[in-house]
Amino acid sequence: MKKYAFIPARYQSSRFPGKPLVLIAGKPMIQRVYERASLCAQLSDIFVATDDERISACVKAFGGNVIITDSALRSGTDRIAKAASALGLDHNDIIINIQGDQPIFDPDVVSQLVRPFENENDIVMTTLRCRISDKSDINNPNHVKVVTDSKGFAIYFSRYPIPYLRDNDTTVDHYKHLGFYGFRLNFLIKYTNLPEGLLEAAEKLEQLRAVENGFKIRVVETSSDSVEVDVPEDVMKVEAIISMQSGL
Repeated sequence: MKKYAFIPARYQSSRFPGKPLVLIAGKPMIQRVYERASLCAQLSDIFVATDDERISACVKAFGGNVIITDSALRSGTDRIAKAASALGLDHNDIIINIQGDQPIFDPDVVSQLVRPFENENDIVMTTLRCRISDKSDINNPNHVKVVTDSKGFAIYFSRYPIPYLRDNDTTVDHYKHLGFYGFRLNFLIKYTNLPEGLLEAAEKLEQLRAVENGFKIRVVETSSDSVEVDVPEDVMKVEAIISMQSGL
């Protein structure tokens, strides 16, 4: 059972066109994501899956692996499924989906995503959550929230604050969903052949396709949060963090 990372990247974005190529402290964001992924010792290889020749040229320029995929694909997960299938990987290999807007993520999250596959034979999909400490994030629709059952499987993902606190004296932790996923390749192919459901269409969250079709997603709690680049203003936040750290 080998592990491969795929970074889906498209040029067109309603909130931030050309986002993968935006310079962050002198490097294109897609390069920073790729370099962070390269620090994950468990990975056999890393690939960028894109529909854009500009992104492809950028990845080749810094020596990365890139696969061109159809621009008509409906989501990043569909894009990596096509790319992984084209490589002829084993059906039981683990595919890690690393979002292209995470330029300073902790490489250890890959180990956390993989662990359930190694310990439980019936796991087909994993993702991550972290406890929200900044209360303003709870109402921020760019930060997706997740709730799980008592065994750690996802019940629902939403841009809305979940759970909703009806009574002011109720105290509960809210959890942010981190956009990293692990799949067994055979399930990934099956998953991308499922129809888009009402929940996915409403929230614009592709992971709801699995939930709505009755498949279980193991949600692993992590302490490793990272700043996502959702809008141009987020670039300055990431650069400020990079300036305070060494070796990034």
